[in-house]
Amino acid sequence: MPPAKDATCTYATDWFTAKLRWKLTVDRTEARALRAIAAGCPDATVTFTLAP
Repeated sequence: MPPAKDATCTYATDWFTAKLRWKLTVDRTEARALRAIAAGCPDATVTFTLAP
């Protein structure tokens, strides 16, 4: 995670976007971490386009 707390939600949104765009897998540990981070970002929106 980035050291700047105000960058956490942007970083997490970019992380989600990359995972979704490229249909990357997520293991249980990563899923838990992503859910915990997302809980602190109530106004974040993830928008993506699937990679060709």
